[in-house]
Amino acid sequence: MASSASKHLFSFVLLLSLFHFSSPARSLAEISDESQQPILFQYHNGPLLTGKISINLIWYGKFKPSQRAIVSDFITSLSSSSPSPSKNQPSVATWWKFIEKYYHLANAKRTSSLSLSLGTQILDESYSMGKSLSQIHIKKLAAKGSQINSINVVLTSSDVLIDGFCSSKCGSHGYSTSSFIRGKSSKFAYIWLGNSETQCPGQCAWPFHQPIYGPQSPPLVAPNNDVGLDGMIINLASLLAGTVTNPFGNGFYQGPKEAPLEAASACPGVYGKGAYPGYAGDLLVDATTGASYNANGSNGKKYLLPALFDPSTSTCSTLV
Repeated sequence: MASSASKHLFSFVLLLSLFHFSSPARSLAEISDESQQPILFQYHNGPLLTGKISINLIWYGKFKPSQRAIVSDFITSLSSSSPSPSKNQPSVATWWKFIEKYYHLANAKRTSSLSLSLGTQILDESYSMGKSLSQIHIKKLAAKGSQINSINVVLTSSDVLIDGFCSSKCGSHGYSTSSFIRGKSSKFAYIWLGNSETQCPGQCAWPFHQPIYGPQSPPLVAPNNDVGLDGMIINLASLLAGTVTNPFGNGFYQGPKEAPLEAASACPGVYGKGAYPGYAGDLLVDATTGASYNANGSNGKKYLLPALFDPSTSTCSTLV
């Protein structure tokens, strides 16, 4: 990733209000310039996710096929060896490759690799657990996917209410104990994120919607013409980065374990160089649609992805 973006970060007190028992995606509109001190990341000697990992998608509620394609194409875009990788730069694969820095720091004396691919997709359009869910329900939904060498991603539709959604988080990642396999149980990682389009786009889909408070600026045009789903991509990208580098709460993070700043959540509101509170940064603009983006993906898709924290320089690094 080429450039180091603005170091403007959330105030620590504000961040604490957004974190609960698992590591959540930050509320996109809540940006403050009160804290400008570099974040000192620590490696807590725990495992990072390694090997060939499948990302399974559990769709809860109503999603259009075009909406599911936005997410599945993003997942396949993470690998430069995908069947239809983007030839245009900057790319999603280039953004994800930056995560290798964490693996080099954690395994200075040995090589560890991570390869992500799109796994199975499970549709639950009948709202089998209702339309008002707790985090316990989320864990049960996550357990529907494979629990071996996988990350299970639960995506809830815009008409599903989730405990803590909007008021304190836009999504979260955590881990759970798998069923007994070959006589023993193990831990598996999962992610949850919700579609905020009708509930709180000003909090969880900024900069594609006017923020509900803080510095005001016109919303950007979403690259896939879907404010809710493009906001979900930002949160999914952030949570994926946190999941692989801090899957079980003892990997890379700064601050208390219950409220960690992770690879992407340490750079809130930063998407391009020159970013500051209320301004996402200098982004690429599609000449036809006027949409703002910073990464090219599979099947002609474009995405806006968060800056990633560079643990070797203590700065936020962006694609553009």
